[in-house]
Amino acid sequence: MTYQQTIDYLYTQLPMYSRIGAAAYKEDLHNTIALCNAIDNPQTTFKSIHIAGTNGKGSTSHMLAAILQQAGYKTALYTSPHLKDFRERIKINGHMIPEAFVVDFVAGIKDISEQIKPSFFELTVAMAFDYFAKEKVDVAIIETGLGGRLDSTNIITPILSIITNIGYDHMDLLGDTLEKIAAEKAGIIKPQVPVVIGEYLPETKNIFIDKAAECNATIHFAQDEYQVHHVDYSLQLLSCDVTNTEHHITESFELDLNGLYQTKNLRTVLCAEGILMQQGFNIENDDEKTALKNVNKLTELHGRWDVISENPTIILDVAHNVDGINQILHQLAVVRASSSELHFVMGFVKDKDVSKILTMLPKEASYYFSNAHIDRAMPHHELLEKAAAYELNAQSFDDVNTAINAAKQLAAPDDIIMVCGSVFLIAEVSKGLF
Repeated sequence: MTYQQTIDYLYTQLPMYSRIGAAAYKEDLHNTIALCNAIDNPQTTFKSIHIAGTNGKGSTSHMLAAILQQAGYKTALYTSPHLKDFRERIKINGHMIPEAFVVDFVAGIKDISEQIKPSFFELTVAMAFDYFAKEKVDVAIIETGLGGRLDSTNIITPILSIITNIGYDHMDLLGDTLEKIAAEKAGIIKPQVPVVIGEYLPETKNIFIDKAAECNATIHFAQDEYQVHHVDYSLQLLSCDVTNTEHHITESFELDLNGLYQTKNLRTVLCAEGILMQQGFNIENDDEKTALKNVNKLTELHGRWDVISENPTIILDVAHNVDGINQILHQLAVVRASSSELHFVMGFVKDKDVSKILTMLPKEASYYFSNAHIDRAMPHHELLEKAAAYELNAQSFDDVNTAINAAKQLAAPDDIIMVCGSVFLIAEVSKGLF
């Protein structure tokens, strides 16, 4: 098969969550274990860091990868979903997996794959592990796809586990309370492997403490160990001071990931970095500072408060749940000039409960609803109908780029156009805008 034929096979022949939703989610690790057994368990040959969480795990993964890469380590990164290219999911030192490896892996594992019938995600995880093993990486940062306990990535024994935060998302699969969701995420905590909790809530803290105690795992709460202050924002950089509360040391940082919510991820990354250094990783202060200022350049991360144009300002963000949208609204309130108007280009998937999000949205803004061209996408006209009950000034479009152009036609030079609501919507924004 050619590369394109291989990708078509992966997308169409294997159950894919982004296409069909919950039906692609396998509630056990059997297939992943069987696949990895068939290729000699590559996940046992390299050091790994495992990251779960409702929001922020992608940014945290890329920030940590940038630091380790800048420090001279051959650093692998497995994340999902991708925006433009399937190979974004599997990278080493910021470079995507070669097309030839994808083709050869799928061809080589086809017989066992047709017996096991794995999902798209299960096969992709095995591919990533095999690639990282063959390339002899120093460390691999592995992001969960969904949940933690039953996620396909959860066959690794990492040197460090990280859980960024807990919020309401994927409740049909992970549970309808914060406690249930936290218990699923806590499933990545392993015996005697330290764990960093980025943020906790009163409902979730003891879930993590109890699971860590059961595993005899040292637990660190980043929000207690690091405090952020003196935050300053521009369209290019976010600067802040961070104090280590144990050692009373304050450092200044500049981040090219300039969403205000990144200060929470920064705490988590600094906490994780400290543990890695205790384990023998050598990370110079200059490497850390350089990496955090150049995460986009080093890792090719997009879609996190991504300012792609000015006059008017157009921002892309993959925020798609209540907590994520709340963070977006908070930053808009901080950065918006008093004379500027807000324009939201938004789209969601069908299995997302949008009612809570619609109640949060400012009524004085203008809305341009759209949809990604996947089966799971909520049709734009359906979203428009739902929004009518909340008295939002809205129109709808079948294509996100048409929606963005409509917003640009109506926006003044100092206005802000915010594109968010679905990773898949952001993925269809014209590549020329990135």
